[in-house]
Amino acid sequence: MKFKKREEVQASIDISPLLDCTFILLIFFMVTSSFVKDMKLDLSRPGASSASPSSSKALKIYIDRQKNIYIDGQPIRPWVLQSKVREMAQSSSIESILIVVDKNVPADKLIEVVDQCRLAGLKDIGVATDNEV
Repeated sequence: MKFKKREEVQASIDISPLLDCTFILLIFFMVTSSFVKDMKLDLSRPGASSASPSSSKALKIYIDRQKNIYIDGQPIRPWVLQSKVREMAQSSSIESILIVVDKNVPADKLIEVVDQCRLAGLKDIGVATDNEV
């Protein structure tokens, strides 16, 4: 009796379609995700001994060293500030404002921003100091 030798067959799995699907999913998640953009302002805030952590629900207005005003990372002109704050307060039911200001900004600029916020109808207005987040 003569036996035939079996030829060994190498089994392999082609993973190139799996890699294609993985990269397509990666691209999909990168395109559809929203990235949080932090403010890139270099502010040196003033200190206060009575400082306490601020509310995260407050609308934050930033004033940098060059006296530029920002709301939600977008620069805004002082004469548009009142209408923009009023619009944002009505649309998202914001009741308080936190003004984050550099300590080298003159007081008249801060007072101008506070006045515009009060004219927009908001009464709870605070100024951020060094210890607040």
